[in-house]
Amino acid sequence: MKYFELSFVLTPNNEAAADVLAALLAEAGCDTFVPNDEGLTAYVLRDSYDEASVRAVVDAFPLPDTAITFTCTEAPDENWNATWEAEHFFEPIALPNGKSFKIEPRQAFGSGEHATTRMMIALLASLDVQHRTVIDAGCGTGVLGIAAIELGASHVYAYDIDEWSVRNAEDNFRLNGYTPEGGGVSIMQGDAGCLDACPAVDILMANINRNILLADLPAFASRLKPGGELLLSGFYEADIDLLTSKAASLGLHLQQSLADGDWCALLFQKKLLK
Repeated sequence: MKYFELSFVLTPNNEAAADVLAALLAEAGCDTFVPNDEGLTAYVLRDSYDEASVRAVVDAFPLPDTAITFTCTEAPDENWNATWEAEHFFEPIALPNGKSFKIEPRQAFGSGEHATTRMMIALLASLDVQHRTVIDAGCGTGVLGIAAIELGASHVYAYDIDEWSVRNAEDNFRLNGYTPEGGGVSIMQGDAGCLDACPAVDILMANINRNILLADLPAFASRLKPGGELLLSGFYEADIDLLTSKAASLGLHLQQSLADGDWCALLFQKKLLK
């Protein structure tokens, strides 16, 4: 896949502004984000790039004291991964059950440090994952899928639309001793259409953005067993009503919510058959 690299300079540059920018850019079509000393680098499929949408994000940025400029260049196919491999290290992720695993985070939201990832792991760890099947939708680095296996899941089906993310997830599963050849994990490239190749599962996790979650909720619900749990994050408090209303129409009932700053995570359960 061919990508454009968008380099954003934030003045002043801080984590909160970079997080808000990344969330808004995700809605404008960008799918990979890397924070840096000047602001944020984002990647978008060349066929999906809409300059007007990106400029609209910059012009209407909701933090009034933040100035943003950006440039767009073609991203070399191999440079992105090579840069991460040269500059980043394996990060340990600790779980509440005392286990830990390692991640090579080639994405901003895949290191385990981002609020949405922390909340998703907390919600997952609150469930009985032993011997259960799991889908990790929009898996990124694979951090949530690996956490599920470490918590006792019998099989994880993971997919992501981004080729780089799939390669990164494959590497991270192998780093922790899990491979498709060894069983227990299946990794696919694509959008929610990948769910057609998955059986009904006990748990489905999706840490994406609001618009994709709303569009894919019917597909998520169709792949959950009755009584199964759906974990969602990647959105703000203002988005909760939209998501819970859509979920309720699909027989998904809210069980728990978490918040960390402006970010939120929700846990739903699919209605049991009578």
